[in-house]
Amino acid sequence: MTLALRSIDPTTYARAVLPLTEPLWAAGRDFETYVRHTLELARSGYGRSHYSTVGLYDGAALCASCKCYEREIRIGDRTLKTVGIGAVFTPHELRGRGYGSAMLAALMDREHAAGSDALYLFSDISPTFYETLGFVAFPSRVFSLRADDLPHARMTIKQATSEDYAAIRRLFSRHERLRPWSFKRTPLFWEWLYLRTRHGSEHPGGDVLTFVLREGTRVDAYVTGVRSPAHDSFIVDELGIRDERERDFIAPFLRSAAGDLRRIVGWLPPEPIRRMLPRGSIRRRKDAIFMVAPLSRAGHAWVRSSSGTGIGDPVWSTDHI
Repeated sequence: MTLALRSIDPTTYARAVLPLTEPLWAAGRDFETYVRHTLELARSGYGRSHYSTVGLYDGAALCASCKCYEREIRIGDRTLKTVGIGAVFTPHELRGRGYGSAMLAALMDREHAAGSDALYLFSDISPTFYETLGFVAFPSRVFSLRADDLPHARMTIKQATSEDYAAIRRLFSRHERLRPWSFKRTPLFWEWLYLRTRHGSEHPGGDVLTFVLREGTRVDAYVTGVRSPAHDSFIVDELGIRDERERDFIAPFLRSAAGDLRRIVGWLPPEPIRRMLPRGSIRRRKDAIFMVAPLSRAGHAWVRSSSGTGIGDPVWSTDHI
């Protein structure tokens, strides 16, 4: 057996892998749409520069595959190079032979040699599997609020338009600069995020909406999420406010965004937004658990200083891959 890690071009990946992963990750889309969306992402500006698909081959046979996403992390004035891993998949008939583990180990060796500081992923299976490969689990929580318990205020919120995007990005960047570390969001990544949002792959049960609280041309707050009548919930993906001194806006703003839905739920946000949320229930999340495998000295120092701190998620659900 001669195993080798190789890149898979987007067309080959669509032909060889997507028919097998459709039941897992098509998220309610028909197969043709699933393929089209996957290729659109691969051929986008971010996709051409920072996204790839790789596979572990035994000769000509593809034994396991995954997607790779290059992201930079800001830690103060320093920058770390990281690679996200998603859609880790082994064909059913080849499972139990260690191909997935071998692929991830080979990928870690490749990225270490290339100068990457860490790999990360969002685990939907037991974290123990990834811990044996050197990944460390970060806090992963969800919050829940009763909309009726939140104060009501007279405010007019509207769905965001393209004219609001620049202001939303500024609000996001302002909060991220206040955090000990965060993923950098380049213009290419923002375009990638908007494309994935239009695809609806993260929330197959509803349309993603962004609401803004606007005073004239000034955006004072925004929230991105999904109104899900099936769960009687507004699912928050991302939240920002212009001025922390106006944090009292957040509770009535979320209540307005929820409409007539009973609950407001989501990943427990990173700081500083986490401490601005109204008090509600918090519990551990059992899926999409953020995990990191450090590869360099700087990567190890980052994980040691960050993995055991805080109770909220260190990233937004919009960073999920």
